[in-house]
Amino acid sequence: MELHDIWFVLIAVLWTGYFFLEGFDFGVGILTRLLARDRTEKRVLINTIGPVWDGNEVWLLTAGGATFAAFPEWYATLFSGFYLPLLAILICLIIRGVAFEYRAKRPEESWQRRWETAIFWTSLIPAFLWGVAFGNIVRGVKLDADFEYVGHVWELLNPYALLGGLVTLTLFTFHGAVFTALKTVGEIRQRARTMATRVGLVTAALAAAFLLWTQADKGDGSSLVALVAAVAALVAALAANRAGREGWSFAFSGVTIVAAVAMLFLTLFPNVMPSTLNEDWSLTVTNASSSPYTLKIMTWLAVIATPVVLLYQGWTYWVFRKRIGTQHIADPVH
Repeated sequence: MELHDIWFVLIAVLWTGYFFLEGFDFGVGILTRLLARDRTEKRVLINTIGPVWDGNEVWLLTAGGATFAAFPEWYATLFSGFYLPLLAILICLIIRGVAFEYRAKRPEESWQRRWETAIFWTSLIPAFLWGVAFGNIVRGVKLDADFEYVGHVWELLNPYALLGGLVTLTLFTFHGAVFTALKTVGEIRQRARTMATRVGLVTAALAAAFLLWTQADKGDGSSLVALVAAVAALVAALAANRAGREGWSFAFSGVTIVAAVAMLFLTLFPNVMPSTLNEDWSLTVTNASSSPYTLKIMTWLAVIATPVVLLYQGWTYWVFRKRIGTQHIADPVH
């Protein structure tokens, strides 16, 4: 296996880790509007992800940086052709981070309500747009002989990509509901389980349609295995949630995300961005990659740094592993 193939796999792993981790905190952000009944319950939901949401976003920064360094042509084409949707995601992530930090800075109800609304929308919009973006990457876009996107931004809103957006939106919401049930106690935990069942059934229908469409269009034997694993894991997550086994349900919902993202990258390889105008104009792991020397240096850095990051983030989750409820929310001090 060549170094550019290895880095394609590593970038797939980074995006998978990002969707696994950021997926549930996007879901929790969405549930602040759908699940919480009062301001105290909203604080409970926000506190479940408060210690970890910014660490989860590190995976996005690493995935973007690795793409820039390992596949500069891919990075350039992606961020120029998908400029508006990626800019919308970036703005949402900035506002979302500010909302988490500023929400409790003032006691006025109107102030807190505005930031809570911001958390909801800046969780929902990226959860949808990431699915649209990856749907277009897998489907292919209009690239010319210079590997430049020559289509219109509205062409990115095609049926396949929109279905992909609905899948990520519902899947992340389901993932977040399961995480909420895992991290809370009392009535909110029970309502989270009920919400997970309802959203999970919708997710199953949308995901089955999207993954089968992907398999029929671009799939092979390996992607079929990933498809079966994603569907089986989602069914297992629903069953575990119904049985009150939140830990197993969260693990299986995570496996669903991992298998689904793996399927998309399996159908994509060896392309990194197919051209719908001419197959010869597609970006591949070969023509989009950096020099072998650059990839070699990056590989050594990844070998050294990755275990440290994983250990630190794992320790963070261990420290904040306990469940919380409304009884743990103290009166705000200003």
